Amino acid sequence: MATGEVLPSPLTSTSDPPPIFDGTTRLYISYVCPYAQRAWITRNYKGLQDKIKLVPIDLQNRPAWYKEKVYPENKVPSLEHTGKVLGESLDLVKYLDANFEGPSLFPSDPAKKEYGDQLISHVDTFTKDLFSSLKGGDPVQQASPAFDYLENALGKFDDGPFLLGQFSWVDVAYIPFVERFQVVFSEVFKHDITKGRPKLAAWIEELNKIDAYTQTKVDPKEIVEIFKKKFLAQQ
Repeated sequence: MATGEVLPSPLTSTSDPPPIFDGTTRLYISYVCPYAQRAWITRNYKGLQDKIKLVPIDLQNRPAWYKEKVYPENKVPSLEHTGKVLGESLDLVKYLDANFEGPSLFPSDPAKKEYGDQLISHVDTFTKDLFSSLKGGDPVQQASPAFDYLENALGKFDDGPFLLGQFSWVDVAYIPFVERFQVVFSEVFKHDITKGRPKLAAWIEELNKIDAYTQTKVDPKEIVEIFKKKFLAQQ
């Protein structure tokens, strides 16, 4: 797997578009977007750094051509591949896994497949509960059930520290949000989300040994700045 990738600067409203639909496969992301991070981790894990070009977009100052010429939804991530553009982060994780070489993020074991689908069906509720915890009251108390859910989910399989035992797309779905909330709860609310949750602590520790993930991590200071601006202005 390629490591030490030099990351390009984000494109802004004054940036020219890349030569769209010239046969190059491009993954349009934002370096700070947790949804885009899912597709980015998948690309890295499969060792596709040389086959899929990263095109970072500045979401605060995004170029008009992105919506007009690339992805009408005007969101990230999106993937330009074989003359079409696809979106939605978990759909892209599946697409990248199915259409490109490299290790698969999808287990073959039927029990793990079934449990993985259960966990994926809950991920939007999980993220919604985390973001809702910042809207007033006691964030630590309000977010506690979401982190307890993960702690309990991590006990299902004993052949590894990840949600399905071995590293999979389910970990990829959850970790961008856990990464951000771990930082925010630590820095802003002086709370350790892993306290009393040993499986969650081990999960995060093991994920941080995977280059495909650590290469996509956001600067903690930037996370705090974004959250304070977006969610914590009234607190």
